[in-house]
Amino acid sequence: MGWLRSLHSRLLLGIGLGWLVLIAAVLIYASQAGSNLVRQANIAHLEYEATLIAQDIERAINERIGALTRLAARVDPDAGQVITQLRENESLLEAFDLLVVVSAEGEVLADWPRLQGRRGLDVSDREYFRFLKHVRRPYVSEPFIGEASDVPLVMIGVPILDDDGAFIGMVGGVISVRNSGFFANLRRIRIGDSGFAALMTASGRIIAHPKETMLMQPVPGAQQNPALDLALSGWQGATEGLLLSGEPALQAYQQVWTAGWIVGVFLPTRQIQGPIDIFVRELWWVGLLTVALMLPLLWSLLKALMRPLHRLERQIGRIGRGEASRVHLYTRMRELQKVAGAFNDLEVKREKAASLLQDRQAFLDAVLASSPVGMFVCNLRGEIEYLNPALEQLTGYSLEAYRNGFILEHLHQDDMNDIRDLWFDMLNTGRDFQRQFRYFTAGGDTLWLEVQIRQVLDRGAPLGYVGTVKDITERREQEALQRWEGEHDPLTGLLNRRGFERRLEDAMAEWRKAGTPSALILLDLDNFKPINDEGGHALGDEMLRRLAQVMAWEVRRNDHVARQGGDEFAVLMPSCTLAHAQGVAESLQKVVREVGVMHDGKEYRVTLSIGIAGFDDDDRSIDDIVKRADAACYQAKAQGRNKIVMANVAS
Repeated sequence: MGWLRSLHSRLLLGIGLGWLVLIAAVLIYASQAGSNLVRQANIAHLEYEATLIAQDIERAINERIGALTRLAARVDPDAGQVITQLRENESLLEAFDLLVVVSAEGEVLADWPRLQGRRGLDVSDREYFRFLKHVRRPYVSEPFIGEASDVPLVMIGVPILDDDGAFIGMVGGVISVRNSGFFANLRRIRIGDSGFAALMTASGRIIAHPKETMLMQPVPGAQQNPALDLALSGWQGATEGLLLSGEPALQAYQQVWTAGWIVGVFLPTRQIQGPIDIFVRELWWVGLLTVALMLPLLWSLLKALMRPLHRLERQIGRIGRGEASRVHLYTRMRELQKVAGAFNDLEVKREKAASLLQDRQAFLDAVLASSPVGMFVCNLRGEIEYLNPALEQLTGYSLEAYRNGFILEHLHQDDMNDIRDLWFDMLNTGRDFQRQFRYFTAGGDTLWLEVQIRQVLDRGAPLGYVGTVKDITERREQEALQRWEGEHDPLTGLLNRRGFERRLEDAMAEWRKAGTPSALILLDLDNFKPINDEGGHALGDEMLRRLAQVMAWEVRRNDHVARQGGDEFAVLMPSCTLAHAQGVAESLQKVVREVGVMHDGKEYRVTLSIGIAGFDDDDRSIDDIVKRADAACYQAKAQGRNKIVMANVAS
């Protein structure tokens, strides 16, 4: 595809493609317009065909009704000569397959041609007989299966009336759905190669179709052919729908009102579209041949037009190699003259900008090199391209060590995932990066760094990122110490009330969220006052430190021991049942009794009064559980000290 790199080739390709697009647009429009015109013409033709067929059937039905009416006027069912009268009208068999005379009671009195078993049949339950008897006018029946012949038939019946207009019988002409010429002529109708006509009853039964297997079958439902469903309700017209095979086709429907039938004419869409497709293919070949003939002419024309541009290219190349300082182009093409002039102006501005840029770069390098704050620059892919001496000195890594990334190396494991996500978010979105994290220097030291990175834009377009790095290790250590001192008792090193309440809040939140039980143990020292009074506060402090030490040893590592103040202690046991907490309380009583201090030859010991409580569903704050545990502790004191009391569950 190297030939596409030249403007000459691209122009030629563009013109060729433009011509093809134009041809395609014309052909697509011609195809669509032609298809619409042909479709409209065929719809009109189908409507005309359906109308002619319906009129022919209507006329044939009326002629047959007229012949039967004349026969009915001459037939007397009570005269006993009915069969003779049928023979005398044998010419009617050209229009019917069978003639019958039925009495007023529904008994077949005579048939011609005669068939064994037909005479004497009771047809009083047939719908055509009931209609003729009660309505007393000609009627075309629904198709039915003959009892004597066992083939599908249609009866055209005419009532026989006496002088007073009373019903005394009927004359009927029977037409075979499968074998009569009446329906056979309709089945032979073809429209083009694959178009055809069909005849349906208003009740939804097919009585004429090119495929004999379709005779007497129900018509497709409304979901498959909505237009046919409308035609069964009396609609006439043309539309597009699907055949039984699923193939799209134009369809036209007309009503045969006398018989209650519907004529359907069907023309597959492929038969309509075929000539249009052939015409469009021929036009495609003409268009492609035209393009093929035009390409050599366009090639030569474009080559001549491109010569001044090639000369401009060579002169710009000489300027790039330093062999010339300006473009001197001799051509009458105003566009190229303007390009040459604009290039010369740009070259002058570029020389000035290059000189100014060198001065600015020297100033920027001096500023960055003298900055006491660590600074670095990276491109849009996150690759480090510059770092100042302050950053090298802080981390111990040179620029070469950072070529494969700055943020994602030498990080503390606990900070790795968080920093990686923020780093890639910055590269993908351009958002600022600001984070504090632990970082390993080249010497193996761990520093706390504060890194801020911001995207550099030039007229809205991103160029890269610039970042600053500060060493905040001392500040973080001071903050950690202040946090520890704020939550711990300076005498015993245990949690103070503030730190203990925060952990109690966490335990209550876990109880509300997941139902995790926790136990609170409040401990009050018995007989501690004499130690302070007789041995002084120094002795009392020594006893408190020893007690704190043994208590911390006795509980689990994840339990929290606190000095609430004075001689009051507390233990929070997360994920712990009250039964287990009672066992721990008993252990605490035992070890505390073994702790003693000496003063003036006298040993002092203390015991524990303990109250235990657990969280309850009615607790609204930690004060509720603290109050229950405190009440239990008070009750232990009241029972004589050195007791363990379980708090009552809140009601």
